[in-house]
Amino acid sequence: MQFIYESLSYLLIVVIGLLPIANPFSTAPIFLTVSSKLDDDSKKRLLKLTCQFMFSILITFLLAGALILSFFGISVDALRFAGGLIILVLGFRMLFPGTQVENDQLEVNTYEQARGLAFTPLAMPMLSGPGSIAIIISMAADISKEPNILERIFGYFVVGLGIFITVLICWIVLRSSTKIIKILGPSGIDALTRIMGFILICLGVEFMASGIRGYF
Repeated sequence: MQFIYESLSYLLIVVIGLLPIANPFSTAPIFLTVSSKLDDDSKKRLLKLTCQFMFSILITFLLAGALILSFFGISVDALRFAGGLIILVLGFRMLFPGTQVENDQLEVNTYEQARGLAFTPLAMPMLSGPGSIAIIISMAADISKEPNILERIFGYFVVGLGIFITVLICWIVLRSSTKIIKILGPSGIDALTRIMGFILICLGVEFMASGIRGYF
């Protein structure tokens, strides 16, 4: 029972750590702009491709995270501190948004044109940017320290499942983006983005503090 509780707790930590950074609510207006002239089938295909890219990016860094750190000689504590800085900056940008670039240039007329935007900017950096990648690599580094190979495999499985759940939530939000934006409105989206930004700032501070504690 204790094992199940700890596994579910860690799974929840993964989702809570990734979801505010991915923040599909702030991506919803961009997705609507990109897909505004597409038919419903093309919108579904674009959304599916975007989520596939997001999942692939995060899973790749999960599986290769420890190797990347080892190759460049980067300590886990340095990664946590640097990742905390990135998350902190992202959080401040969301909490105190400045002037944003107009999205009219993202409008496309066909699915073939939209496919090029599925990876950038939708999947990277909006849904799976530097902050998400830093968190995943940090988790991968912690898992690689486990002495038991079965514990490592299970750790990768739990984090992978957390990534899948986060991607699924993003898919649901973006699939319902039209209804959500109508319900929340611009002010609601802005308020939700600021709340997510505050959560990110707290996560960033915690990451930086963890890195400092590791050094000293």
